[in-house]
Amino acid sequence: MSADLAIVGAGPAGMAAAVEAAKHGLSVVVLDDQPEPGGQIYRAIERAGPRLRTILGGEYAAGEALVRDFRAAGIDYRPDSAVWRLDAGARIAYSRNGTASTLTADRVLIATGAMERPVPIPGADRPGVMGAGAAQVLLKASGLVPAGRVVLAGAGPLLLLVGCQLLDAGADVAAVLETTAGGDYLDAAPALPRALAGWRDLAKGVAMKRRLKRAGVVFRSGVGGLAATGDSVRFDGGEIACDLLLLHEGVVPQTHLSRQAGLAHRWQTEQRHWAPVVDAAGRTAEETLIVAGDAAGIAGARAAALSGRIAARTAAGKEPAELAAALARERAMRPLLDRLFPPRTALPDDEAPVCRCESITAGDIRRAVRDGAMGPNQLKAFSRAGMGPCQGRMCGLAAAEIVADERGLPVEEVGSFRIRPPVKPLTLGELASMEGEAAEAEAL
Repeated sequence: MSADLAIVGAGPAGMAAAVEAAKHGLSVVVLDDQPEPGGQIYRAIERAGPRLRTILGGEYAAGEALVRDFRAAGIDYRPDSAVWRLDAGARIAYSRNGTASTLTADRVLIATGAMERPVPIPGADRPGVMGAGAAQVLLKASGLVPAGRVVLAGAGPLLLLVGCQLLDAGADVAAVLETTAGGDYLDAAPALPRALAGWRDLAKGVAMKRRLKRAGVVFRSGVGGLAATGDSVRFDGGEIACDLLLLHEGVVPQTHLSRQAGLAHRWQTEQRHWAPVVDAAGRTAEETLIVAGDAAGIAGARAAALSGRIAARTAAGKEPAELAAALARERAMRPLLDRLFPPRTALPDDEAPVCRCESITAGDIRRAVRDGAMGPNQLKAFSRAGMGPCQGRMCGLAAAEIVADERGLPVEEVGSFRIRPPVKPLTLGELASMEGEAAEAEAL
């Protein structure tokens, strides 16, 4: 089948784009790999009870209105749909309920959102260690609250937010170990005047830190040398016992689909990740492909929804000027946050696990480079890093950083893993379920 606009993802950007496009008379299909709309930020918003909504706060509860509008817009919504191929020319291959299908559209909007950056420290693969964002997902989706002493380590606003949410849910939050140091505040100072447009968000950050300290949570700043032992977390100058260690160093755009589609990407130096090259409306060099929300660059849920609406209006041939001004205001704080919370584990110790799928450590990658691996794609042949089920999502950034460091080159020069379809795991049965020319084309 075909549509005017196909959207991949039903988070804030995808939902807002779908509602806006439908208002302007476009036929819309939304493919979402989740079972219900909301994305990561508004996960399970339709099922959340009053207590959980209170714990998760007003920013989470604000998603209810967007989901309600999305449901009411009469959009062709297809949950549990794993998009595993996107071709220039706006042709999508996806699997749903064990069957693979194709969809064509005049335009495709990539709204795949962000993922939590993996934090490769020694012991990160031990039981009792996980991402702070992953713990938040469990709280949202199932109301799960960790038992025992919890320590959060890393940097970024989400670290404080998750700490407060777990505290309010009844968890024993023992400590927050911030890798942010005094020098980061000095580096971020030039971005402060522009960030004052988002002073309410700055005030929320200060309030969350005070909330945790009043509850007796231990704070350490400028922490380095993080390592997990299984029943404690070690750092330069100390060690704290814990039953659960939650790591976080920000979120990064989900770029596998945009890279597989052949779109150009640019290395973001301050936050150490790749992002697709887009204009102010999310348009790319490929006329039929648009990127919106955190998939185009991290800016938060409100900015994602605005960028989705802008992309939809652009697809409908409408002028989004007033929305562009609102989006600029929402993004005003981003330069400050990028400088204030740089990732500190881009070059992990040798024993740190980097590629969990293939059990590859940072030391294994360094040895592969010394043996002749010149870039991430050669690294696959030398070590199998990036060849597991996640296809480099968890290890790609760290692997490229290590290769670049070993060779004494910028990351931009060594590049990233080459992404080929299927982007998501695909069974032979699903591929065999495709019919006629579509199946022949995918098999090739």
